[in-house]
Amino acid sequence: MPLPNKPRKTSLAARSPARPAAPAAPRRPAAPARSERNERNERSERSESGRGQRQEKPGHPARRPRHPEVSAKPERLHKVLAQSGIGSRRQMEEMIAAGRVVVNGETAHVGQQVAADDRVKVNGKLVRLRFSDRLPRVILYHKPEGEIVSRNDPEHRPNVFTALPRMASGRWVAVGRLDFNTSGLLLLTTSGELANRLMHPRYQLVREYAVRILGELSAEARQRLLDGIELDDGPARFSSFQEAGGEGANRWYRVALSEGRNREVRRMFEAVGVVVSRLIRVRYGPFVLPPNLRRGQICELGEADVRKLLVDFGLPPAGAGRPLRARPGA
Repeated sequence: MPLPNKPRKTSLAARSPARPAAPAAPRRPAAPARSERNERNERSERSESGRGQRQEKPGHPARRPRHPEVSAKPERLHKVLAQSGIGSRRQMEEMIAAGRVVVNGETAHVGQQVAADDRVKVNGKLVRLRFSDRLPRVILYHKPEGEIVSRNDPEHRPNVFTALPRMASGRWVAVGRLDFNTSGLLLLTTSGELANRLMHPRYQLVREYAVRILGELSAEARQRLLDGIELDDGPARFSSFQEAGGEGANRWYRVALSEGRNREVRRMFEAVGVVVSRLIRVRYGPFVLPPNLRRGQICELGEADVRKLLVDFGLPPAGAGRPLRARPGA
């Protein structure tokens, strides 16, 4: 008996007749939109009108506008570089003559003047100039043992400059040096010209040291140190020699001299058969190591003291700079 045919499945679309598409809704007229160009113009106008005007918060007084800066008068290039802490005037003249200084892209010449808007490079590095109308900074540093007074050391030992305050312009110039194993008073300034005056032999500034030796020092050896002894680089003598006590085998003395050659105090004692076990500089010219200034700390001179120092050493007093406060601390 033949099987009945199975009914075929039909899709919904096939069963129901297709509906006519709905007519498209009529387009509403678009509102007049602001063009991007108009918006940019308005933003530009608001920016122009508000430029230079600080938006103050409610309840806060408006800040006063800054006074226009007075540009420094042109000065001799070697003088400005010395004031900027690069070196002494003589050293700067030598560098200029050697062609190592460039002003605005051209090699400088001796006697050239520069202004505040000039770009000066020394050995290819841009220098921020410091003119005479700015007061230099001067600090007293209690140098500990184990630091050198140099930025260039093949052995990469610690140096004193890493412990000093950082500056946005200029650099610290050491007034003389202290040996790696010598501690005590070290002067530093941002003025190479002032540093040169403080080191110049014609001013005969007294350097006073506290010296500790092992054993006794005979009266004959002491007299030789006062009368003068011959060193490899010439004669040397102490201007004063005083006993400062001591315990056991150690003896302390206070000595003074008016020059600062390399390791001079140690070499003088070695010349009379005595070895120095400790050496501390306690005075340099008019400056005395403050008793409350601990090793590794600094004390900055105030503005009045800096001005007096400039006058005492024949330098013109600078114009009013930012106030400097004496502050101990590292």
